[in-house]
Amino acid sequence: MSVLRLGIPKGSLQDTTIHMFKKAGYDIRVSSRSYYPTIDDPEIECILIRAQEMARYVAEGILDAGLTGYDWMLETGMQVQDVGELVYGKVGRNPLRWVLAVPEDSPFQSVQDLQGKRIATEAVGMTRRYLGKHGVDATVEFSWGATEVKPPRLADAIVEITETGSSLSANNLRVIDTVCTTTTRFIANQDSWKDEWKKQKIERLLLLLKSVLAAEQKVGLMLNVSKDKLDAVLNILPAMHKPTVSSLASTDWVALVTVIDETVVRDIIPHLLQAGAEDIVEYPLNKVVVQ
Repeated sequence: MSVLRLGIPKGSLQDTTIHMFKKAGYDIRVSSRSYYPTIDDPEIECILIRAQEMARYVAEGILDAGLTGYDWMLETGMQVQDVGELVYGKVGRNPLRWVLAVPEDSPFQSVQDLQGKRIATEAVGMTRRYLGKHGVDATVEFSWGATEVKPPRLADAIVEITETGSSLSANNLRVIDTVCTTTTRFIANQDSWKDEWKKQKIERLLLLLKSVLAAEQKVGLMLNVSKDKLDAVLNILPAMHKPTVSSLASTDWVALVTVIDETVVRDIIPHLLQAGAEDIVEYPLNKVVVQ
């Protein structure tokens, strides 16, 4: 039997990734003492790997595929197949940023002001390329963690990833430039991508994971309405395409089923009631598959 060796990012993305797989229909269970989670699909073998290392192991063929950040693809420079983008992070669903930050009271206002200065970061290669692009010669040191606390004594500036900016603010740092914007990527080994079975398996996984993300901001809505008020309700009701209209036992009434943005529901339900809709039911979605 063919098996896909899949890398699951260990660390900040781990819980979110496993939760997404759960909604996609895959039950991944992680033991506290093992780097080999179990999954209820005999065609997949999971390995926990830090996102920083994922591209290297995928490029070398140790893994067939994995999830990592676009930033780490750039940092490692490894040749992998970028299969698709999945916009999610530890707490949000927006792209993350690697930013150049300095202390609030620092005189530095731009990257040019850091000529000859010291910059701490975990993304050394990315930072050096960024400085080179701006013609700035500065010392870039690898940071083993807690990068935000290094300025001003241990570094003049840092390049750090941020999702909300709260950690930077808490450490009295201000952003002077964005070095890179990154999202999670599904990547594959180039030889594995040429294998028809593995390619199809990867594409199916990506489709389901994307459908989970598409469903997160949407809800299903069911309601009943008399035929003479149907047009009025349809004029209020947004839909991805068109609502499904089904006949009821009473020939004068129909049922509507649609998918809409969750933020819209609170505003339109009173209008739907005024237009004649009855028995309105809102329900959560696990997946929204859009071709």
